[in-house]
Amino acid sequence: MNIVLICVDQMRRDCVHAFGNPHIETPTLDTMKHEGCAFTHAYSAVPSCIPARAALLTGLSQEHHGRVGYQDGVTWDYARTLPGEFHAGGYHTQCIGKMHVSPARNLLGFHNVVLNDGYMHHGRSYKENVFDNFEGCNDYLYWLKKEKGIDTDIIDDGMEVNSWVCRPYIYEEKYHHTNWTVSESIDFLRRKDPQKPFFLMTSFVAPHPPYTPPQVYFDMYKDTDLPDPFMGDWAAKEDLKEHGLVYNTDRGCVQPQAIRRAKAAYYGSITHIDHQIARLIQAIFERRELHNTVFVFVSDHGEMLGDHNLFRKFRPYEGSCGIPILFYDPGNNLRIRKNQSIPALAELRDIMPTLLDIAGLPIPDSLDGQSLVPIMCGETSHIRDYIHGEHTGEESPLGMGNHFIVTEHDKYIWFTHTGQEQYFHLDTDPNELHNAIRDAGCQERISELRSLLIKELAGREEHYSDGTQLIPGQKQKPCLSHIFSDINK
Repeated sequence: MNIVLICVDQMRRDCVHAFGNPHIETPTLDTMKHEGCAFTHAYSAVPSCIPARAALLTGLSQEHHGRVGYQDGVTWDYARTLPGEFHAGGYHTQCIGKMHVSPARNLLGFHNVVLNDGYMHHGRSYKENVFDNFEGCNDYLYWLKKEKGIDTDIIDDGMEVNSWVCRPYIYEEKYHHTNWTVSESIDFLRRKDPQKPFFLMTSFVAPHPPYTPPQVYFDMYKDTDLPDPFMGDWAAKEDLKEHGLVYNTDRGCVQPQAIRRAKAAYYGSITHIDHQIARLIQAIFERRELHNTVFVFVSDHGEMLGDHNLFRKFRPYEGSCGIPILFYDPGNNLRIRKNQSIPALAELRDIMPTLLDIAGLPIPDSLDGQSLVPIMCGETSHIRDYIHGEHTGEESPLGMGNHFIVTEHDKYIWFTHTGQEQYFHLDTDPNELHNAIRDAGCQERISELRSLLIKELAGREEHYSDGTQLIPGQKQKPCLSHIFSDINK
């Protein structure tokens, strides 16, 4: 069968209408869920672009792919990759859109990549070599300059890549990078080897900031009564350092009207993607390939979007680490039980073994992820009891340096700099409004989850755990040492 992996960037799990959000329109994703299945407890274990994509493309946990935080410029050198296995299995492999690997044009087993990584701080430098410099490696920007003029740039609208500031797209919709990604994906269908099945990764930059959907999609939500951000009893309600005045802040009290506009633009970006996915599905149908194609839709991580006065990703909260995973099999080749909302824990590392399983290709023994096919087909109810997640980051009371243990029912969080802890009952408190870390009836359960984290971190090079307790204040680094050792080899 053909495989289409649709990846979006920075989309929260709760931004699909069929997942219970009445405020957003996602008819294509709703159809995929109705005719397929959705994992409602899916996570990104290291919720930022690079480590998340490492898990997606290698099938490994963060301990093994080695990326436990965000660091650009570290070479990707893995023995087994998702596109590499499909390539070896006789598939025509292609990626359109965002990769976010190093070097930027590292194929990782794809036959070809048509690249748009969006605005990359690492690549937006004339000092980088041609393989990483934005003018040398961004195919979308190269195309846009041909269409709109040599002086055109993706920063002409004045929006910043990590900002809550938003506005409608400045050109006609056909020039938008979301449309371009699907146009290039459709063109691949014309150019592909007709004698081979295909593995296509259609990878959108949106809804990652800047929030610049076409005007029609911004207008869909700008005057609607969207709900306010979730605000936990533990959240910082005062912004003493006025972080909210910074246009690309990761925390603080931003003006309520600005938050509403940001949410409108964010929702508009998602609906725009949804409609363009419908366009891709239609193109595959017109080539009479639809009933021999399996689709998976996934995000690399979420977006806090003002919840608890927090923004961006990196965080251990549901808005940041909770992601949508949808499987759609129009031909019912897999005999998936349709319209399922599956509560089993799933993680990005599971995508690679699942897709190899669907394609009938060997699953390497070295993978940490597990195939989700037995769950989708009703052969088992779950494949793991918990997920260990983490992200390195700065020192602050509830900073980005964190570890978490999440189950289908609850979550324990430990902050690496300060040793502070949080505990949430996700069954009854899915929006993490009450930190139950000191609640009398929770101490035995908290101790159990803390022990799991102590065990997970024992032996790690950062010395977060001595096997009996957690040790805060240790020096953090976004990449584990063995990555550099592997590169040197």
